[in-house]
Amino acid sequence: MFKDQSIFQILSAGGFTIYVLILCSTISIAVILERVVYYNRRSQFSRVDILNQIRKECSGNHVLNAIGLCKNIDTPVARVALAGLNLHGHDEKLISNAMEREIIVETIKLERFIGIVGSIGGTAVYIGLLGTVIGIMRAFSDIAKAGSGGMDVVTVGIAEALVCTAAGLLVAIPAVLSYNWFTRKIDNFVIDMELAASELVDLICVKKR
Repeated sequence: MFKDQSIFQILSAGGFTIYVLILCSTISIAVILERVVYYNRRSQFSRVDILNQIRKECSGNHVLNAIGLCKNIDTPVARVALAGLNLHGHDEKLISNAMEREIIVETIKLERFIGIVGSIGGTAVYIGLLGTVIGIMRAFSDIAKAGSGGMDVVTVGIAEALVCTAAGLLVAIPAVLSYNWFTRKIDNFVIDMELAASELVDLICVKKR
């Protein structure tokens, strides 16, 4: 059916539904690339390395150096630690609350746009299915119009159905896999932030005592 046809000819056989899927795919790829770059840039320094440097500065009563260090490291853990260090010398509850709020802020930043990928992953298959149904309806309509004209009359409808089914899967599968990876990545970031906040509270309180 698709022998000797270019990719553009095959896609055009999918009808208007294929253009919806192309738009979804473009948005999905753009978000995936943006999030991968965002997460990689914020994974350059591990929680252990950051806290070791903070601990080293605080042990020498160089809290301002620790604050400067956190300002120069663009990671969620560093931002949470900075929120706590800025309140160094204050009540433990106040410091803990500040870091908890910062964890929420950083989590919102980490979750930005991933809902779009999840939605595309969940709906692309159904959009493709809609195209499949439309293609089959067209095939039956062509049969009804042509009577016993053979299989040639249903080629357009079947082609549309097949292309839409394949396109829906090709859009949905990468989106779902990426969404699951993003979710796991965010969970790891949150765990690191919570552990960093807990360790920093202990460090500051011990230092105060």
